[in-house]
Amino acid sequence: MTNSYSERIVISVGGSLIVPKEGIDTDFLSKFNKFIRNLLAENKNRQFFLVIGGGSTARDYRDAGVKVVGHELTRDDLDWLGIHATRLNAQLIRTIFRDIAHPYIIKHFEIIRKVSEPVVVSAGWKPGWSTDYDAVLVCEDYNVRTIVNLSNVDMVYDKDPHKFKDAKPIQKISWNNFRKIIGDIWIPGMNAPFDPVAAKRAQEIGIKVVVINGHKLENLEKFLKKQQFVGTVIG
Repeated sequence: MTNSYSERIVISVGGSLIVPKEGIDTDFLSKFNKFIRNLLAENKNRQFFLVIGGGSTARDYRDAGVKVVGHELTRDDLDWLGIHATRLNAQLIRTIFRDIAHPYIIKHFEIIRKVSEPVVVSAGWKPGWSTDYDAVLVCEDYNVRTIVNLSNVDMVYDKDPHKFKDAKPIQKISWNNFRKIIGDIWIPGMNAPFDPVAAKRAQEIGIKVVVINGHKLENLEKFLKKQQFVGTVIG
C-alpha cells in the first residue's frame, strides 16, 4: 500500500461514544464503520488516525479501584486503569476495521511508526494526560494540523451545560481563552472538551481542534468537505 497520502485526518473518538453508561454502543460503531469506509471509497488518498478514549469502562474501573482501596490510589494508578480501558476500546475499533487497519494499536509514542494502511488506531500511552494528548502527538509525528474531536455534545460551552442552565455555546475560541476555562491541571477522569495538557501542547505547536458531536456523522462529513457545520473551533 502507498504511504504517500494526500490527506491525513486525525480523529479523537471520545470513549463516551463507544461505551456510554448503557454499555457498548454497537449502533454508533456500525454507523462509524460505514462512514469511514465510505469516505475512503470516495478518496483512496485519505488516511485516518483514530485515537480512542476509555468511556464508561475507564470510569467504572477507576471507581472500583477507589471503592476498594480508597485514598491509597495515586493519580498514576487511576490513569493506568483509564489507559488500559482505552486500549480495550481501541482493540475493538481495530477489529472492526481489521481488513484495512494497521495490525497493531499505536500505544507507545517514543518512536515514530511509519504506517501505510488507510486506518490507524491509537490508544492511551502514559499517565498524566488523556488520549487527547496522544492525538496531538500523532499530529506532530505525521505533520497534521487539525484534530477532529468527536464527543457526545454539539459544541464547547463556556461552562458545564449539565450543571449550569445559562451555559453558552462557543463557535470559535482561542487557545488562551479556552485554557482559561479548563485550567492547566489534568485530573484523572476529568470531563473537559480537550484536556489541559493536550491543550497546552496543541497551542505550542499550532494545532487546531474542532469539537463535533460524533452522533451526527453527517455534520462531521460537512466539516471534512469544508462545508458549513455545527461545532466549535479551538485555536
